[in-house]
Amino acid sequence: MIELSVNIDHVATVRQARRISEPDPVAAAVLAELGGADGITVHLREDRRHAQDRDVRLLRETVGGELNLEMACSEEIIRIALDVRPGLITLVPERREEITTEGGLDLRRRPRAIAGAVARFRKAGMKVSFFIDPDEAQIKLARKLEADFVELHTGEYAECGVRSAECGVKSEIRNPKSEIERLCDGAAAAATLGLGVHAGHGLNYRNVQPVAAIPQVTGLYIGHSIVGRAIFVGMQQAVREMKELMRQAREGPDA
Repeated sequence: MIELSVNIDHVATVRQARRISEPDPVAAAVLAELGGADGITVHLREDRRHAQDRDVRLLRETVGGELNLEMACSEEIIRIALDVRPGLITLVPERREEITTEGGLDLRRRPRAIAGAVARFRKAGMKVSFFIDPDEAQIKLARKLEADFVELHTGEYAECGVRSAECGVKSEIRNPKSEIERLCDGAAAAATLGLGVHAGHGLNYRNVQPVAAIPQVTGLYIGHSIVGRAIFVGMQQAVREMKELMRQAREGPDA
């Protein structure tokens, strides 16, 4: 079985462009769940560029499935998380100048701070995931730091065939097949160590199925493509379409 958690950050991004009350990311979360989402993801950034503290608190009261709070290992955000107590915490890297999260969390940096945060979250009854690259050393360290899950960064796979020479500047394009193999190896390694396996970043309606077909992956975390599709067909239909692609990847189109 594979589940879908819908990231509603980009709904908040549109709202914050005008700094008004709509579109409401909480309402988007309700519609996503009505469309079949198994959970909702929100990233409370230190600079509050999209989701706000109030959004997180309202989502905690509203979401029927699992609420996944993405966050940096920051004392301010840790305290909010301990107060709100979502079902899942996903620790991610965070840089002020990035448009979206770039790359996985390097667990070799600040391991003591990460371990301390994990201990606090687990004591409060929350599960913890690390958003990391599908790298064996990182996966082993995730186990050592007592994560419950890893979310494998699928950005390199998602960018295959998308990056190209623009304005005369060449860029390397990885092989999608090799990136899927890398994700498969990472998922297998994590599962062998007893970690739950999630995946996300850059997944869309065209590229999701090879990742959804990886047997160890139990959850996909997708936001931008679903929110973008929802502009044309509505949030419920956008979620239904993604869920159907995921189902077909696991069960086959005729199941």
